[in-house]
Amino acid sequence: MLTQLLASTLRVSTPLIFAALGGLLSERAGVINIALEGMMLAGAFGAAAGTAATHSPWIGAAIGLASGATMAAVYALFVIRLRANQIVAGTAINLLAFGLTPFCCKLLYDVTGSTPAIPLTERFQTAPLYLAWLMVALIWVIMARTRAGLSLSFAGENPEALDSAGIRVNAVRWLAVIASGALAGLGGACLSVFLASSFARNMTAGRGFMALAALIFGKWRPFPTAIACLLFGFTEALEIRLQGVALWNSKPIPVQFIQILPYVVTMLVLAGFVGRSRPPAALGKPFRRD
Repeated sequence: MLTQLLASTLRVSTPLIFAALGGLLSERAGVINIALEGMMLAGAFGAAAGTAATHSPWIGAAIGLASGATMAAVYALFVIRLRANQIVAGTAINLLAFGLTPFCCKLLYDVTGSTPAIPLTERFQTAPLYLAWLMVALIWVIMARTRAGLSLSFAGENPEALDSAGIRVNAVRWLAVIASGALAGLGGACLSVFLASSFARNMTAGRGFMALAALIFGKWRPFPTAIACLLFGFTEALEIRLQGVALWNSKPIPVQFIQILPYVVTMLVLAGFVGRSRPPAALGKPFRRD
């Protein structure tokens, strides 16, 4: 049972890792990204539709990545180019995804609930597990060892200094936000063609916000953020294992109490760590050249 629980933890934490890494890139560059939920949802639909059409999960995942990046580009247009409030714009992107995905599902399949089921042979088996942790290591190297990572960090910590060095701050932020959406789209693809066999309406179920909580818990650093995703993945895996389990009087735990477990853990983590984590100094502040 323990082995199965650990294996399930690794699987269900994979979408969170991709989304949290995406949020890390965006927020280290100074752009709050509460739109991760909508980007994941777009990626989940794009991957499921692409896989169903091409019978290749890799092509499907690429379409999911592009779908997340497209949503991110719309978000970047409003918050970077037009300097809209980032919280309001992120909420709008989430609402757009909630409405757009069932609309597209209706156009393509004449239903609003889900896409056609994808056969097991046309879905990912283990590849996203390895890809997620490879991405954690890659982003750590980029952030810690490269000039691109240094520019990204300065865009969120001291954009004026970055601008003084001749590097366009908003260009760095554009790239970071689009990369953020691409990774969130990959996280959504994991939901629909790795953990499940199709896209289902609102299937992200708050995972984008869990990814943000993991980001805060990990203090905007790749490996601690990934460990936080494992914690949330463990609670979700435990929730699945506890359904139908009897603890007293041979009566199972009410399923409603079990289903709220991941969200309770998320709130406790935020309550305990949000005050101790120092975000990038320029996070949420639009950059204007003097």
